Amino acid sequence: MTENHDGQKVPGQQSAGLDIAALLKANEGRNYELQTEHVNPANSRTLKTIGFDRCYIRAEGPYLWDVKGTKYLDLLSGYGVFGLGRNHPEVRKVLADFMALNYPSLVKMEAPLLSGLLAEQLKKRMPNQLDMVFFTNSGAEGIETAIKYARCAVGKPAILHCQKAFHGLTYGSLSLNGDENFRQGFAPFLTDCRMIPFNDLAALEKELARKDVAAFVVEPVQGKGVNIPSPGYLREAARLCRKHGALFIDDEVQTGMGRTGRFLAIEHDGDVDPDIVVLAKTLSGGYVPTGAVLCKKWIHEKVFSSMQRSVVHSSTFSQGSFAMAAGLAALDVIDRHHLIQNAEKMGNLIGEGLRSLIPRYEFLKEVRWRGLMTGIEFGSPKSLGLKAAWSLMHTLDKSLFPQAAIIPLLDKHHIITQVAGHNIDVVKLLPPLVISEEDVRWFLTAFEDVLAQMHKFPGPAWDVIQDISRIALTSRAR
Repeated sequence: MTENHDGQKVPGQQSAGLDIAALLKANEGRNYELQTEHVNPANSRTLKTIGFDRCYIRAEGPYLWDVKGTKYLDLLSGYGVFGLGRNHPEVRKVLADFMALNYPSLVKMEAPLLSGLLAEQLKKRMPNQLDMVFFTNSGAEGIETAIKYARCAVGKPAILHCQKAFHGLTYGSLSLNGDENFRQGFAPFLTDCRMIPFNDLAALEKELARKDVAAFVVEPVQGKGVNIPSPGYLREAARLCRKHGALFIDDEVQTGMGRTGRFLAIEHDGDVDPDIVVLAKTLSGGYVPTGAVLCKKWIHEKVFSSMQRSVVHSSTFSQGSFAMAAGLAALDVIDRHHLIQNAEKMGNLIGEGLRSLIPRYEFLKEVRWRGLMTGIEFGSPKSLGLKAAWSLMHTLDKSLFPQAAIIPLLDKHHIITQVAGHNIDVVKLLPPLVISEEDVRWFLTAFEDVLAQMHKFPGPAWDVIQDISRIALTSRAR
């Protein structure tokens, strides 16, 4: 059916349908106009304020291109989603081949083949015996699953988590968030969720000794700040949980899938025996939301304890065939291209290269890394002039100083990075596992140039930060 000049439906040639390429081209560059009008004006305003309001139109591997044709090195990789780089051709081919099969998905009254195959592959990569897998649509949903599993299996209410932890922003996962900036305005949270210091075994055992704890949930490397635990902490934490009858839940949403130079970051601490492991982000190669929760069989049997309870925990899109195919393809690419080994090698090149700069630049305090997960921490300098600049910036806004690094990295050197969290002086890198030595040199050369400019006070870097501060203060006043 087509429409005549009066808008009435009349028989005729059928419309060709949506031309997505034409739609994108016709609206190229309207990103922030549309986002401001229809989606999230506050975020659009934030990105414009710090000069991150670029409109990207092409992506390949670790690179992005904007509407002007400028090429960028993406060291954020969608908060770790694009561990394989963007638009990986081998994953795309698997998905294109799969779509051509007209294969069924989400029948529900069936036992899906592809989810069984993906579960089998994930289990092989675990450092301990984890028997059952539940598939989710995100890391946050995986944490929600883990909370339910723990309370059901153990029969106790309390869930322990760490200061500065980030486990997602749904209500259950937000109840385990160690950053008040995310929690403000959303109380009350799930009851019996208690926070302890990260990397503090004494604090953990004190809480476990109260005998009401179902589980301790921990990131093996904290995403907010890239905080790395002391050797043996994770192993001993798991032992303490077992001693007191609580589950040890390993949140590998950001650290897993090879990012730290091991399939799971927890493997860096030796023989650790988690009861539950949560994965997401890189699991699908960035093509479709996918996550997985792996657990021991006895936990699964407590939750799904009878035929009547066989779907007591479920999700509409869990085990979707397209997502499962993407997961299998992603694992295949990681293995065949030795991306875990590349993550370790490239991560060490970045970390050691940054660490070599510390003696020459006063603001550079510490560099922390595990594979391709890097935290660059700034600290108060010794020189009086620079110390005054440091104090001024922190008086204006405690989250402001790292912007002096990430803004020129983007604007001058076309490298995308992020500030690692609220009120901490840390720049964070989460590069794709496919980056090369040439990419590492691009970043290290750029970062040293930015550092040199930051040590010139007054100077252009400081002018930008003062402008941002004024804009932010004006915005708050409104």
